[in-house]
Amino acid sequence: MIPPSDDLPWPLHRLPVEVDPATLPERFTCPFCYRPHPLCVAASASVQAYIASRAEWRDELAAGKMFGVLIVRDRGGAVGFLAAFSGNLAASNHHAYFVPPVYDMLQPDGFFLREDRAISELNDAVAALEQDARLLEARRELHRLEQESQSELSEAHAAEVRAHEERERLRAQTTDAAELAALTHASQHEHALLHQLKRQWAERLAEASAAVAPQLEELRRLKVERHSRSAELQQRLFAQFRMRNARGEVRDLNEIFAATPHRVPPAGAGECAAPKLLQYAFTSGLHPVAMAEFWWGASLRSEERLQGEYYPACSSKCGPILRFMLQGLDVEPNPLEKAPLIP
Repeated sequence: MIPPSDDLPWPLHRLPVEVDPATLPERFTCPFCYRPHPLCVAASASVQAYIASRAEWRDELAAGKMFGVLIVRDRGGAVGFLAAFSGNLAASNHHAYFVPPVYDMLQPDGFFLREDRAISELNDAVAALEQDARLLEARRELHRLEQESQSELSEAHAAEVRAHEERERLRAQTTDAAELAALTHASQHEHALLHQLKRQWAERLAEASAAVAPQLEELRRLKVERHSRSAELQQRLFAQFRMRNARGEVRDLNEIFAATPHRVPPAGAGECAAPKLLQYAFTSGLHPVAMAEFWWGASLRSEERLQGEYYPACSSKCGPILRFMLQGLDVEPNPLEKAPLIP
């Protein structure tokens, strides 16, 4: 047996039950549809007892969090388990009982927090400008003028249509040249008046727009900068998540998700329990045997989650990552798919 984790420089734990090599699964767990192996259930019980003992985490865990366990075999054939949590815990990615993150974005002097603070400042600047009293009043005035112009021009156009119809009726009743000329003159005069009204409104609206243009341009610039820096930060962050598979191949998240329909990783990719567990095993010379993930705490509003119940890995965030990481392992077939999980 693997000795207790306190005797090791990494978070490897002794299983609370004896391990009969004959009962070990021949194929690794399909993470998208599985029944937890008894060793995973035993390991999960140990994790649950541990997190229940941490009073300082009680409030945070009450809100709900996913945990995972990975049964592993070392080079000598001894069997133990690793544990991981999804996301961070108590504002940290590092806790002695659990495997470390694939990449720690919460490093105080790291690029992520520095740039995240800069983006937060942009958020504050956008919010302040959007709530600026002068800008709000100028935009309200512009909106009022736009509504007034639409109403007045619509009425003027409708009046011109009615007048045109009346002139057409009168033209049909006369052949007198003077009367026809008068009708033509009236038509030209009304058209000129409508054109003049349109020009007047265009000038008033242009003046009102000019009053807000500098602030709106600054608002647009801030939003463009925020979007650009956010996208660049995400791309740079995902490049740090260099995932390893069972064959020893390495790809970052940008490369892994490039072939997916959305082409970019979703927020939080690489931070779930399953990728953390496999990454640690592959980089530490441990062979994955079985895996399971369970929920702890209150259910999510978006979907039901029951404390202590086991759940499959999500397909959108973890699917592409796990499909890459499991290449080189003999994995159970996914009954939800016609094709094998791993080609």
